[in-house]
Amino acid sequence: MTPQQVVEAHGVRLRPFRAGDAADVVDGCADPVSQRFVSSLPSPYTEVDARWWIDAGAPAVWTGGGAAYAIADPATDRLLGAVGLSCPLPERGQAEIGYWVRPAARGRGVAAAATRALSEHAFATGTARLELLTHPENAASQRVALAAGFRYEGSRRSAGSGRDAGRHDLLAWVRLADDPPGPTARLLPDLPDGMLTDQVVTLRRLAPGDAELMYRLHSRPEVVANQAPPVPPTWEAIERRCLLAESGWLTGDIARLLITDAATGEPAGSCGLSYTDVGRGEASIGYALLPDWRGRGYATRAVRLLAPWAFGSAGMARLTAGTVPDNIASHRVLERAGFHREALQRASLPGLTGTRLDDLTFALLPADLR
Repeated sequence: MTPQQVVEAHGVRLRPFRAGDAADVVDGCADPVSQRFVSSLPSPYTEVDARWWIDAGAPAVWTGGGAAYAIADPATDRLLGAVGLSCPLPERGQAEIGYWVRPAARGRGVAAAATRALSEHAFATGTARLELLTHPENAASQRVALAAGFRYEGSRRSAGSGRDAGRHDLLAWVRLADDPPGPTARLLPDLPDGMLTDQVVTLRRLAPGDAELMYRLHSRPEVVANQAPPVPPTWEAIERRCLLAESGWLTGDIARLLITDAATGEPAGSCGLSYTDVGRGEASIGYALLPDWRGRGYATRAVRLLAPWAFGSAGMARLTAGTVPDNIASHRVLERAGFHREALQRASLPGLTGTRLDDLTFALLPADLR
């Protein structure tokens, strides 16, 4: 690749940076979102930094075997963002792709279009494998990766560094030259209109603002007693669970949901769904309610809402739920939702101080739905 090449595809233009781009580079790089997730950017980011990038930084990327493109609007040629290739490994035919977009251009598919355009250009000029690394909390960037045809490959522990000199994980998304075109299919698709509801109960994706409620719910003694091992969670673990809830959906790891009253929006509890065997289409479901909402059928309604979505949009073939044998209330919830008792697995779960707990398993098939 050479910096003289201009790439036009998918509704965007990739071109070299120009002196007139400086103000728009500042607009994009000084933005709080860019500053948070691109820790290599100077802070504060000024016009001096933008001019250095245009005059020296971007040319140095090209000299080093990478690519540094301005993303421009084909109609006006105004800068919308940037996309580039770094960390080239010619012997492996591999590079890392990254991008940022000005605030006013976000939400229009600009980053995904530019990533697709540069990926295809890179593959056409000899690259075999592209990596895209995202912060675990940067769900917007993860959606870009999926829209551009990248597949989640795993977590790189402590591979990223923050402005406070701390370390954090990075999620690795990969696209190969012979991968099929188009967006990557997800194991856990979004809920229709962002929710499931029967007009009495509503399920929505867990969000960062739900941490206090989730901590209050999951640290209750009776909730702790029915999990394995029966150890109360820390505040930090619950906060992280909420911060990474959307990422869990996008990577296909787990769908975490809040159960709310449909009329008032008041939180009633939580539920979750995660694959236990992707190849067999099998997933596990769990739930918990705050005391004021128990005995009113909310847990049963939540399961009845979640199961058809799992069998339909998510394409699962079988749902299971594990319970401790004396959790009679949970058994009744599952049976009312159509689950069947299948097996008692003795000493299957970890308990406290080296003890083991039995696991009573229930299962639901599409034909069992009530």
